[in-house]
Amino acid sequence: MNYYKEIKNKLIDNEIYSKVKDYSKEKNKVITYFEIGKLLNEAGGKYGDNIIDEYSKKLVIEVGKKYNRRTLFRMKQFYNVFNNEKVTTMLTQLTWSHYLLLLPLNDYDEILYYINISKTNNLTQRQL
Repeated sequence: MNYYKEIKNKLIDNEIYSKVKDYSKEKNKVITYFEIGKLLNEAGGKYGDNIIDEYSKKLVIEVGKKYNRRTLFRMKQFYNVFNNEKVTTMLTQLTWSHYLLLLPLNDYDEILYYINISKTNNLTQRQL
């Protein structure tokens, strides 16, 4: 048995584990926001582009102020960027905060590049 190698592997595993967060809540948030984005996109097609303004006014009062126009717009934007993709583990491995940083890039390939970099290197939102 190579004790050094075992110790080193355990320390590396611990370092990786310490960086891993409980993504189950974030996974649910990303999926939910994707689904809301889809609904907003469909509603906008049926009722017009002002639907985000209309819904945000109601949601701020009924659900909470964090569901303002900007947040709903980001959800719709998120759906529009990834609507050709199934919401797979690729999308749910990052947090909503990661996507908020990536969405302004407006280049799908560039966004995918940063998603892969973030996943591969286990980058936090700040590191990204």
